[in-house]
Amino acid sequence: MLKRLVQICLVLVGGTLGVFLLPDVFRLMNLSHYMIIANPYSSAVLGALIFYLISFWSIHYIVDFVDWFEDSLVKVPITEILSGSLGLIFGLFIAYLVAIPFRGIPIVNTVVPIIFTVLLGYIGFQVGFKKREEFVNLFFNRPHKRKGLTEHEQEGAAPAQAKTMKLLDTSVIIDGRIADICQTGFLDGPIVIPLFVLEELQHIADSSDALKRNRGRRGLDILNRIQNDLPIEVQMYEGDFEDIQEVDSKLIKLAKLTNGIVVTNDYNLNKVCEFQKVRVLNINDLANAVKPVVLPGEELNVQLIKDGKEHHQGIAYLDDGTMIVVEEGKNYIGKRIDVLVTSVLQTSAGRMIFAKPKLLEKAL
Repeated sequence: MLKRLVQICLVLVGGTLGVFLLPDVFRLMNLSHYMIIANPYSSAVLGALIFYLISFWSIHYIVDFVDWFEDSLVKVPITEILSGSLGLIFGLFIAYLVAIPFRGIPIVNTVVPIIFTVLLGYIGFQVGFKKREEFVNLFFNRPHKRKGLTEHEQEGAAPAQAKTMKLLDTSVIIDGRIADICQTGFLDGPIVIPLFVLEELQHIADSSDALKRNRGRRGLDILNRIQNDLPIEVQMYEGDFEDIQEVDSKLIKLAKLTNGIVVTNDYNLNKVCEFQKVRVLNINDLANAVKPVVLPGEELNVQLIKDGKEHHQGIAYLDDGTMIVVEEGKNYIGKRIDVLVTSVLQTSAGRMIFAKPKLLEKAL
């Protein structure tokens, strides 16, 4: 279909050039006295025929260029296309206005408009492209007012309209807890799965390493569950950022462009998002927030399992997996004892409880 379309365009171009150029060629070749050849209709047909024959040689190059241009354009985010196009249109409009005073000056009225068109068109495109984040925030992140509602109703409707996209990274998909969080309703939509995250997940699922392969397949199963079994809106983002290699960096850039929220359980990605002023939801923070609160001075009954890193330390775990470091607990490994909490360390990477045996407290 594309080849036929290119051939039709070449024939039309050839016919048009034949009408305007072939008569001059005929005069140079002293053929203008042949009325049949000099006729505009015959010139159009001859030009179209010439370009039709040329198309058999050039059509493959043209089709390859069109395919390459189409693939490149599809991979560019729509926000970049829109912002760049608007900047280009604005630049060309300014160039048209600036060139008006030079219309009455010979020679200058031909050169100056071309210079301004190229220069201001390029500047407008670059400004629009580089200001795409402000463009998105200006037009797409404002709550729209509904007609017929009072101001009080407008304020109540605004939070429901301003739904922010939640961008899932690879680690939180493989983790699997995101599906349970969505099912309970603690995370509303729309949930956005970028195509580059899906490709990384598929690459992990195709790995030769059995552990990675199982993790990747688990992630794909989680995505199918979220999309098919849960009452939550799921969207695919098919754009890509070819100038960026790391998937996490692409995710952060997408979050900036869309003013979205990154959902992850990666501690390092969490810190990078905070540094770049990107909103982030760490499900480890959520898991830690819903764990039972333990305060210094409370008494716990735990079973020590192994040695700690420091001298005479013992390690125990709560039912939710929270690690307890028991000072002077090495001698009680394999036993269940009462301990007193001395301090609690809470981070996005998890929670750690420090304690000491209650027997030692009584001895003192």
